[in-house]
Amino acid sequence: MSVQGKIAPSDTDVLIVVDVQHDFLPGGALAVPDGDAVIAPINRLAKAFQHVVLTQDWHPQGHASFASAHVDKQPFDTTELHYGSQVLWPDHCVQGTKGAEISRDLNIPHAQLVIRKGYNSGIDSYSGFKEADRKTSTGLEGYLKERGFRRVFCAGLATDFCVAWTALDAAAAGFETYLIEDASRAIDTNGSLAKAKNDLSAAGVRMIGSAQILEG
Repeated sequence: MSVQGKIAPSDTDVLIVVDVQHDFLPGGALAVPDGDAVIAPINRLAKAFQHVVLTQDWHPQGHASFASAHVDKQPFDTTELHYGSQVLWPDHCVQGTKGAEISRDLNIPHAQLVIRKGYNSGIDSYSGFKEADRKTSTGLEGYLKERGFRRVFCAGLATDFCVAWTALDAAAAGFETYLIEDASRAIDTNGSLAKAKNDLSAAGVRMIGSAQILEG
């Protein structure tokens, strides 16, 4: 669902910047094509929002979502885990490594919270709200509701996985939710981007461009 017109962020709006980490940027272990192109628009956007939250993929060694943890599996294959089908990835965003660090090119000194996800060794976690078993909460929903936020704006990496799942869960939690398309980039494996866009539209997530956000 595309939205026209300008939006002026208020005190009840929050920008969620998803997984802008070195391993998802050019040269990283799971580089998103053109991933570094999100940094400039996110830095501009962040100045318009009083409230910003960051998410950070934070996997232990040997995580169940890593292809290397499965015999005869390659990155981007799928397997069945206890909670359902799982895409297998190259080892990435391993706790304490440079690849897991949030990009130092992000300029968001006023960010108020970093939500780490994917740290349970047997469960992947795309969304900033719930892990991939769709049961285990990160606590982000409660935080946002206790703070009184009403609208959630999502940007970052990657559109078709962590950004989309975060936006879908924000909408499911009752927030008016926007995905900022030009401040996000996709992996697009096995039709994942088309599926994500269909899911987002069905959930009522609104697609906008960063130019629609009025700077304060």
